[in-house]
Amino acid sequence: MSIYLQNEIDIFPLVFPTKTEVEFTVQSLGTRLRLQGEYTVAVHRANAGSANESFSAWNVTKITATADEKCTLRFTYNAEEECEYYVRLYQGDTMVSQLHVYAVAHDLACRYPLRGDFHVHTTGSDGREDPAIVCANYRRKGYDFMVITDHARYYPSLEAIHFYKDVRIALNILPGEEVHLPYTPVHIVNAGCLFSVNGLLPVKENYLETNGELSKRRFDESIQPPEIYYNMDDYYREIDEIEKKLKEGDNPIPASIDSRSYAECLWAYEKIREAQGLSIFAHPYWLFDLYQIPEDFTRYMLEQHPFDAFEVLGGENYYQQNGLQTAMYYDEYRYGRIHPIVGSTDSHGSTPKNRNWDICSTIVFAKENTREEILQSVRDRYTVAVDTISKEYRLVGEYRYQKYGAFLIEHYFPIHDKQAAMDGEMMYQYANGNAEKTEVEMLSARAEKLLKKYIRLL
Repeated sequence: MSIYLQNEIDIFPLVFPTKTEVEFTVQSLGTRLRLQGEYTVAVHRANAGSANESFSAWNVTKITATADEKCTLRFTYNAEEECEYYVRLYQGDTMVSQLHVYAVAHDLACRYPLRGDFHVHTTGSDGREDPAIVCANYRRKGYDFMVITDHARYYPSLEAIHFYKDVRIALNILPGEEVHLPYTPVHIVNAGCLFSVNGLLPVKENYLETNGELSKRRFDESIQPPEIYYNMDDYYREIDEIEKKLKEGDNPIPASIDSRSYAECLWAYEKIREAQGLSIFAHPYWLFDLYQIPEDFTRYMLEQHPFDAFEVLGGENYYQQNGLQTAMYYDEYRYGRIHPIVGSTDSHGSTPKNRNWDICSTIVFAKENTREEILQSVRDRYTVAVDTISKEYRLVGEYRYQKYGAFLIEHYFPIHDKQAAMDGEMMYQYANGNAEKTEVEMLSARAEKLLKKYIRLL
C-alpha cells in the first residue's frame, strides 16, 4: 500500500458546513503523485469508529471521480455531522492518498478561525522591540490579530495602528493596555478598548508621559471618555463607595478577601466596559517572581465573574502558571461556571531570543476579522486557548473547540502560516523603509484569497 501524506496533495475547502452539498477539489502539489484516471473516493466520518468495513458502525461514503487533463478531480459530499472526515483516494485496491477535512455545524460555519494574542508588550513599556516591528514579527509567526497591551500605557498600541493605517495589511492590530491601579496587584488587560483606563488617572504613565494629551488616550476624535481625567480624591472616593457596598448587603465580601483590591478591579472592569473593551483577568498564578494573586482571591474573582474573559494560558513557560490556571478553569467548569477564555504570550520580546515568545495563543472563531467581532466572539465563548510551550501543543477549552482546533493546527494553519510568514516579512521591510506599500498590499490580498479558499462559510 502506498500512502502519501496530505502535503503531497491539496484538497479544498478544508472546512465546510454540515448538511450542505459541497464540491471539493483535489489537486497534485508536485510531480511525485499525479492524479490520472478514475478514483474511488472513500469519505470516512472520524467519530464513527474503526475503518474496518466489517464493523457496521463505521460510516463510509464511496464516490467515483475522474481526474481531468490538469490532474484535478472533483467530487461533492454532504456531511451530516460536525467532525473530522478522512478522504481516502483509491485506484483499484490501492490507497494512494489520505486527506483530512472538517465539517462544522451552522453556528461555526459563519465564523473564520483567527489566531491571535490579547497580551503583548513593546518598547512602549518594558518590551524589546518597537510597536511596528512587534506587529510584523507576530504576523511572521502566523497571527491574524493582536492587541498591544503595554503596562499602564495605551498610546503604544495607537502608534502601531497609526503606523500601518495607510497600508492594507493582513494583521488586525487592536488598541489596548494593561491596567495597573494603586491598590491592587491584579493585572487587568483592557483589549480592544476605545479609550485608556490608565489615561483617566493623572498619576499613571499614560497620562504623565503624554502630558495628558487626549489623542494619546482615545482611539480617535469621535471617542469622548466619561472623564477627561480623574481628580485622585474623586477616584479614591469612588473606590471607597464600591468597597462599602461590597461589605454590606446579604452577601458581603468574605473577610479573607482584600476588599480594597477587589473594589479597584470592579472599577477597572466597569471602565473597560464603558471603553467598549474586553476585560481580561490575567495570569493569577504568576509564581516565578512571587507576583501571584492569593488563591482565595482568585477563586472569589472567578466565582463572582465581574470580568469578560480569563487568561487561562499566558505569560511564562513553566508548568505551574499555565497548568494551575488550566486546572482552575476546569474546576470552575465542574461547578457550572464556564468562563470565556483566552491564551496569550504576555511577550516582552517578539523574537526567539525571548523565552516566552509565541508560547500561547487564542483561536477565535469570528464572523470577520474586526475589533467588534473578535471581542464579541470571546464573550460568546467561541475560542480555544493554545499552549505551544512544548514541542507537542496542548489545547484548553470546551471539547468541541478542542477537536476543531486540533484539526486546524494540524491541517489548516501550516498552510496559513506560510503565507503569513511572507506577509510579516514584507511588513518588517516596510517598517524599516525597505518595501513599498504596493508590495505589502499584494501579499495581504493573497492572504484573504487563501482564507476563503480553504474555509468555506455559509
